[in-house]
Amino acid sequence: MAIDPLSRLLLRGQGNDRGPVALMYHSVSPGGSTPAWPWSVSMRQFRNQLDCLVAEGYSTATVADLVADPTRVGHRTVVITFDDGYVDNLAACDELQRRDMRATWFVVAGSMGQAPAWTDPGQPSGRLLSADELRAMDAAGMQIGSHAMTHTRLTALNADCLRHELTDSKTALEDTLGHAVTAFAYPYGAWDERCEAAVRDAGYGAACLTQTGRAMRDQNPYRLRRLSVFNRDSTSTFARKLTFASHDVQWPQMASYVAQRLRTRWNRQP
Repeated sequence: MAIDPLSRLLLRGQGNDRGPVALMYHSVSPGGSTPAWPWSVSMRQFRNQLDCLVAEGYSTATVADLVADPTRVGHRTVVITFDDGYVDNLAACDELQRRDMRATWFVVAGSMGQAPAWTDPGQPSGRLLSADELRAMDAAGMQIGSHAMTHTRLTALNADCLRHELTDSKTALEDTLGHAVTAFAYPYGAWDERCEAAVRDAGYGAACLTQTGRAMRDQNPYRLRRLSVFNRDSTSTFARKLTFASHDVQWPQMASYVAQRLRTRWNRQP
């Protein structure tokens, strides 16, 4: 699906100093039909979105790349992330590799290779990625991170349970991959300062939220912001999300933005 001319113009005109954005995916379903689950995209959507990134000169980075040296990650960079670790992500990984792109996967370690142990109405059926599949993705240059042990809301846990969710998942994934796992994503985006401290104490070097905005807006590697990609996002909506690092990119909001820019330009005239 093509990008409409105004969305393309907005995307190409974004400033050079705004910093990279991180995108959050969950499931990529086969075919072109719009999935029922809001957090799933069709394979046709996903390919169109990747092709948009390529056409507009974007590069990809992992979460590890971003936090290692933010100054080396340009404004036309996206950090693509996947939460949960559904097996349908294998096809998405293939599409990324075809375009020499990289991404970060946050996997629920306690359900590795099994059906999800948690329930979310409408979530994909089937299992999560297996240990062998995760090792292959890791070898291909993808980053594997933790999404806790059981996909529970960390803010509701006592100190011992919180520690086990963080350390047991880290250990399970490190035993699978054979190297350190340094990135984490808060399940459901449930986060507070106590959880942030526990993530840091568990030995992670970065953690992702579900709050919108440019990835490094808070200048804190444990509060990396992300934009959700939803089932009904067109390629044009996707382009506007990249431009504004926001979900509020429907045409009424865009009209307000354009009007404000015109007023500013008018007021600057002598």
